[in-house]
Amino acid sequence: MTEPTSPALTYEDGALRRHGRGFRMLSGAVHYFRIHPDQWEDRLRRLAAMGANTVDTYIPWNFHERVEGVVDFEGWRDAERFIRLAGEVGLDVFVRPSPYICAEWANGGIPFWLSGRTRSLRTSDPVFLAAVDAWYDELIPRLALLQASHGGPITAVQIENEYGSFGSDHDYLVHLRDGLRARGIVELLTTADGTTADMVRNGSVEGAMGSFTFGTGVAEAQRLHVPDQALLCAELWGGWFDHWGEQHHVRSAASMIGTVEELLAAGGSVSLYMAHGGTNFGLWAGANHDGVLQPTVTSYDSDAPIGEDGTLNDKFHALRAAFAPFHNGDLPPVPEAPRRQAAASAPLVPVVSLLDVARAIPSGATAPMPLSFEELGAEDGLVAYEAEITYAPGAALTVDVLHDRAVVFLDGVRLGVLERDGVRSLDLPAAGGSGLLVLVVESQGRVNYGPHTGEGKGILAGVRIGRRFAHGWTHRVLPQDAPADPAAAAPSRVGAAAGAAVAAGPTAGPADGLAAAVFDVADPADAWLAFPGGENGMVWLNGFLLGRYRAVGPQVTLYAPAPLWRAGRNEIRVLDTDALGSVVEIREEPDFGPVEEFIGA
Repeated sequence: MTEPTSPALTYEDGALRRHGRGFRMLSGAVHYFRIHPDQWEDRLRRLAAMGANTVDTYIPWNFHERVEGVVDFEGWRDAERFIRLAGEVGLDVFVRPSPYICAEWANGGIPFWLSGRTRSLRTSDPVFLAAVDAWYDELIPRLALLQASHGGPITAVQIENEYGSFGSDHDYLVHLRDGLRARGIVELLTTADGTTADMVRNGSVEGAMGSFTFGTGVAEAQRLHVPDQALLCAELWGGWFDHWGEQHHVRSAASMIGTVEELLAAGGSVSLYMAHGGTNFGLWAGANHDGVLQPTVTSYDSDAPIGEDGTLNDKFHALRAAFAPFHNGDLPPVPEAPRRQAAASAPLVPVVSLLDVARAIPSGATAPMPLSFEELGAEDGLVAYEAEITYAPGAALTVDVLHDRAVVFLDGVRLGVLERDGVRSLDLPAAGGSGLLVLVVESQGRVNYGPHTGEGKGILAGVRIGRRFAHGWTHRVLPQDAPADPAAAAPSRVGAAAGAAVAAGPTAGPADGLAAAVFDVADPADAWLAFPGGENGMVWLNGFLLGRYRAVGPQVTLYAPAPLWRAGRNEIRVLDTDALGSVVEIREEPDFGPVEEFIGA
């Protein structure tokens, strides 16, 4: 690597300068990890057509290092390719590689294996810093080569993300800053915090330009920003994300553009969060915690100017008009609308029950007490906990600390569901007896913001029969691959206690488990999938995990991008823990559920 020249982006007298000339950052957030890589260029070109001159993106650590020491920058994880594409499209890149990203992403981007090892996340704790340094030794030299000072598109790098609302370890921020510089970052360093004096004080570090995150907070940002530094909103919330069980959050184009224009009139720069939200594919959707767990939905559309499938809306055109005067020439032409598959449906054919899927997984670790997901090396999804139990007449089963949900079986009979913030006890068969207890435990999303970030998943204390603990546990970790038909595996054991369990009143209703549907497609294109009658499921398209659906909504349709479809036969597999529907539908329009106007503070 040749010695760098001076950074491309600087600030002076309260204004940004690019190579010494006055400059406004007109940016939008686009996350490569939420977009199929075959669609990266399309989304970046739509951003440029919106009038942006910069794209900002996080780099989620846990997406690249799912297993400690195994770092992946290939295929979907080729962040360098995404950054180079942005440069080819004509965009600068504002990269945000903080160890923590929030982003409504599982665990805020911190690997589960690290949060399972230390409680001192985002601090100068030696255990945490050692892992960060090893990760940065892999990541930062790749980014350094792509800086504008080396002819690349990266012009700014964020040190940490909204740290002032989380902690107060100044040494930690210094360590990150110095680590970036030591590994070759010469471009503008920034921090980002909310619009309170306390947040700014605890999130700032010498040698980095402060920036702000808000929905409507231009006046407060002006009051709080350091006079010599440029005014930058690193996240102007033009929309919002959704939790399961709530309504779909929207923000009107008039409200959004009003704040953008106020910021521009004040001489500020902006990065819209999100310009294109994309999708929480797989099990990467995070969760919030505000008294109860609030899992985030699969869609990250965020009511953004560029929709989940690339559709352009009124916000796009309002921003294009607002940004155009800051360009010397014409903006790129507006791209055509994306193509969608026509409406269709296919029967969803049951294969095997949830319990059979779990029992087909080879038994794993054994322990006297239930082990957490972290102790089992389980990133997310489902783990089956098994133990032989005896129980007295009238006994109840209790799980004291459950993260997050468990379907309970006794000798093959489904007894009911336990939930972290709901019922955590259920009655065992009244006559008493013995049998094989199985709890299929689901992680519903790792918390990505606030003091609950990094908390464990699974059964975190014990399982009690009456007052005493049940001991002697076997664990089966269900992989995130599409489940196969486990018909050749041993059937679930149904013993003498099953009749007693039925007498106790097991949950009735549609069957849970694995089911499959097939679509024949002549011309692959984007599609919106719906699962009427389904309750709580995961969906795979041709072996790729699209994400989750839940009957509680608000999201109804899952986005299935064109590159995942094949000409000819396409298989959809659904694993529902509660109730399978009977059909899968391709719909011509997305359905995110009933809407609610919402503006982030």
